[in-house]
Amino acid sequence: MYQTIPLNAVASQSFSVQLGTQNCDINIYQKSTGLYFDITVNGTEIVSTMICLNLVYLIREAYLGFSGNLFFFDTQGTNDPDYTSLGSRYILVYQS
Repeated sequence: MYQTIPLNAVASQSFSVQLGTQNCDINIYQKSTGLYFDITVNGTEIVSTMICLNLVYLIREAYLGFSGNLFFFDTQGTNDPDYTSLGSRYILVYQS
């Protein structure tokens, strides 16, 4: 099952979202070297300062305790995401 996570086309955003049974706090922010991602799950930091790439899992190791997969998808090609088209061209997807 796939869940699209709504995003805004802004350079930095933080929000909470329920992914499966996990309470997640997510930060997405643009730096000069790309778009980056942090996630806290049920109060525990899982990933910090992970670069966002097209179709590459943001949480890559099972031992981190995250259930499912999170990734960005370019709806118009194969570019890595940037903040200017978040929520339209670049979609954040949760796969349970």
